Amino acid sequence: MSAHSDSTKHIVQSLLVNITIAVVKAIAAVLTKSGAMLAEALHSGADCGNQVLLLVGVRGARRAPTPSHPLGYGRDVYFWSFMVALLLFSGGGVFSIYEGIHKINHPEPVEKAWLGEAILGFSLLLEGFATFGNIKELNRRRAGKPFMKYLRDTKDSDLVVVFGENSAAVLGLVLAMIALFIADRTKDGRWDGVGSFAIGLVLVGVAVFLAVEVKSLLLGEAADPEIEKAVHGLVAEHSDIEKVLRLVTVQQGPGEVMVMMKLAFPAGMVIDEACRKINEFETNLRTQRPEVRWCFIEPDIPHDRER
Repeated sequence: MSAHSDSTKHIVQSLLVNITIAVVKAIAAVLTKSGAMLAEALHSGADCGNQVLLLVGVRGARRAPTPSHPLGYGRDVYFWSFMVALLLFSGGGVFSIYEGIHKINHPEPVEKAWLGEAILGFSLLLEGFATFGNIKELNRRRAGKPFMKYLRDTKDSDLVVVFGENSAAVLGLVLAMIALFIADRTKDGRWDGVGSFAIGLVLVGVAVFLAVEVKSLLLGEAADPEIEKAVHGLVAEHSDIEKVLRLVTVQQGPGEVMVMMKLAFPAGMVIDEACRKINEFETNLRTQRPEVRWCFIEPDIPHDRER
């Protein structure tokens, strides 16, 4: 299964879960008059919109290259992932912080707290299931790399965004349950506001992390270091290629890499032979690293031979 189809599956799974949760939370927020519950309902509603945007991005990234976009549309998914981070920050985090401050300054007693706790518990099970699925997929792809390092290094922004949203949702649900429980036991509605405020901080933190990671990909981030290792390894195997003079890799989208390099060939090699060696090298590189979609190689001479 391709990375695109894997990511789409997890996005759709999270979308269906969040639609269910958002409806249930909204009903509970009206019945309990809980600010923390309202913050969670808005959070889940925003997540639904975010996941729709991610699906738009994944679909757009699959478009074939055109004369106006000769390198394809792979970065489309990065743009929509960045939009999701902005919406998570403003639509979820900032509003939850505002609601929390309002509830702290103007506390209201929560009602039917038992109903809210039951719904939050049910939501936690669903969100936990979706998050567990994300973690399994991330573990499969990271191939032994430390988890947090993989999150920072991976180029699959859509999968990381879904994981970030789901993780924030799980933590938010736990905070909402604690806040609702304390507010009900103490009969002090300010605790409900504290819960909403804390949820907002979590959402803002996750949004900032996602925005920073996706911004790097939007600007044009280097591909996985394994690509460079593969290039140098193949050069070492080709006796007719002296060395790599310059190498640049760029991540153009999930599973799409552009490689540009200058290679030094033995003195006196005719141009036809050099072209055959370049074509052979490109074929071997794409066989070893299928994600290399564009490969541009320029033959050159080392500086010490120019003298």
